[in-house]
Amino acid sequence: MPIITLTTDFGEKDHFAGAVKGAIYSELSDIKIVDVSHSISPFNIIEAAYTIQNAYSSFPKGTIHIIGIDSELSPENKHIAVKLDDHYFICANNGIMSMICQDISPEKIVEINIHDKIQTSFPVLDVFVKVACHIARGGTLEVIGKVINNIKPIKYLVPFVNDDKTQIIGTIIYIDNYGNVITNIKRKFFESIQKTRSYEIAARNYKFNTVHDRYSDIINFDIPEEKRNDEGKALVVFNASNYLEIAVYKSNCSTVGSASTLMGLKAMDTVTVTFNKL
Repeated sequence: MPIITLTTDFGEKDHFAGAVKGAIYSELSDIKIVDVSHSISPFNIIEAAYTIQNAYSSFPKGTIHIIGIDSELSPENKHIAVKLDDHYFICANNGIMSMICQDISPEKIVEINIHDKIQTSFPVLDVFVKVACHIARGGTLEVIGKVINNIKPIKYLVPFVNDDKTQIIGTIIYIDNYGNVITNIKRKFFESIQKTRSYEIAARNYKFNTVHDRYSDIINFDIPEEKRNDEGKALVVFNASNYLEIAVYKSNCSTVGSASTLMGLKAMDTVTVTFNKL
């Protein structure tokens, strides 16, 4: 029996996440359910896309991922099931899947069409669960939907590059639990524009000219530990997901502060990389 994962903006206070799990267990009592996150900011498509993109590949092939973000059915917000990288994704066609599909082409996409058989005002519970359990039993996508070829794109997915390729203008797409800010600039994209040139990274009034591979790269280990003052230092890294990230070493939003709190950075702010001439 495959795993079913849940990624939602339901939070922990309300009954929604528990009800979805109960519905799944009612159909498949021996299934495994894993919570990826129920703390996505309400209706935040980009935050959800970043989260699921970086979580799904850690699960075994055949895992089914329910994504419950902005899932109310409307003429402009259809429901889809996607087979991609030997995983299944069930969500609204609102851009969530476009971040993953930027790197990997889907094997199959269907627009779910079982709504006439289900009376619902809670589609994650009543529709997505039905689809997930159908797939878990070995059912095909064509039974629950009609094949389509495209998914809705998401805004701010690709950074802007000027004509002479001397500047990248990126966007902050995610702020993590440590207050680190993650941009939409990926390492491969950065290096394809850089071509060994030196650079300056600017976010508000803060500027950096080095991108580190690890947070601890800013530490001078030649200095005795008791004489270091490294906590709270700002830096830029390519994070574990290979996105350009502005961070504060050992940040804590309630004590030493974070990149978000200390620099006043928030989602959808711009981060600029300016390359020098060779």
